[in-house]
Amino acid sequence: MAQFSVNPQRFDPYKTFKFRVKWDGRYVAGVREVSGLKATSEAVRPREGVNPPFKSPTRMEYEPITLERGITHDGDFENWAKKVSEFPSEPGVSNACRRDIGIEVFDEEGQLARTYTIFRCWVSEHHVVTERCPDADAATIERITLENEGWECEAVADPVEPTSTEAAGQVNR
Repeated sequence: MAQFSVNPQRFDPYKTFKFRVKWDGRYVAGVREVSGLKATSEAVRPREGVNPPFKSPTRMEYEPITLERGITHDGDFENWAKKVSEFPSEPGVSNACRRDIGIEVFDEEGQLARTYTIFRCWVSEHHVVTERCPDADAATIERITLENEGWECEAVADPVEPTSTEAAGQVNR
């Protein structure tokens, strides 16, 4: 389990992740779910007779990311998907369909825990569906799948939170 410098006694550091998605300098409305970020590299075995026989990595492959939200008046998902479909194979136009996006992850106290920048994303799938929900009869969900060329995690300072002794003191007051 990870060690945390601010409060190492804490068992469950971030029970419920909260996040915001940002592109073109503004936050995207209503995103309720973001799939995980995954990168893989295959191992290449050396030719016969190479000593020592260490495996080598191939280049990284980045899995698509899915963003999901309830239907809103904001047409960003659909507009981006249309932009990609209007010019699917024209050279150079594909760059106009790509954008970097940011994902900010917050801890349960609402403090910024991590920031990711995902590079050169484009919409490979746009899906609007009505689903049954436990707290409502039905909800219309809009989902986009983004192909990407990798990401980087930006440094974020440890969040400020009370230590376990400070938290216990606040409960007793």
